[in-house]
Amino acid sequence: MTLLILSGTGEGREIAAVLHQQGVDVIASLAGATRNPRAQKVPTRIGGFGGAQGFEDYLKSHEISGVLDATHPFASKISHRSAQVCAKLGVAYCLYQRPAWVASGADNWTKLDDETDAAKHVKSGEIVFLATGRQTLKKFANLSDNHLICRQIDPPNGPFPLEKGEFLIGRPPFSVEDEVALFKSLKVDWLIVKNAGGAASFSKLEAARQLGLTVGMIKRPNAPDAHKVSTVEDAILWGAAHG
Repeated sequence: MTLLILSGTGEGREIAAVLHQQGVDVIASLAGATRNPRAQKVPTRIGGFGGAQGFEDYLKSHEISGVLDATHPFASKISHRSAQVCAKLGVAYCLYQRPAWVASGADNWTKLDDETDAAKHVKSGEIVFLATGRQTLKKFANLSDNHLICRQIDPPNGPFPLEKGEFLIGRPPFSVEDEVALFKSLKVDWLIVKNAGGAASFSKLEAARQLGLTVGMIKRPNAPDAHKVSTVEDAILWGAAHG
């Protein structure tokens, strides 16, 4: 019996390491979005499966007994496909999804349905810091009157794809102090993020709170109708029972 962990998050690495230490036969899978991902303590595969059929074939050929989905909360296509394939094959499936961030009275958040919604709220000429990754960058094309700064982990393969903007390279974690200093130096007016939740990347929101910046918070896509857990501890318990 082998447990497949769809990883790519810090919690995914932690869950895999603990289960491995407990003697569970674990394989971690990374989508390959980051060029030099942090090493896992378990056997790791990198790259896509080739769609639903490829994922189904992989589960069969590797005799996977359970799939623990610890992907990013915005990797909804992967999660929906994985849940559907597992249901078809009768393979146990569990989605680990950390709780979403919730604004406090000290925050100035504007809820966004998706990236294209930002243009309804951002004023012309304002500087926008995008902590949303490069994959959805073109969805901000309607912010043509704004200077955009997109932070990403890996150096870009080409120029910034929009008329006004630049890439900023940085690998987390980032301290609150560093984020405050960065936003000040860049004269940021808006911070736009996806509601990924979790403590590891909250520092930018704490920095925005201290500086009184407006935050555009992109809501999460719908998760599959499947078994879910919201803590690392519960994910480990589920993995130990299905690996």
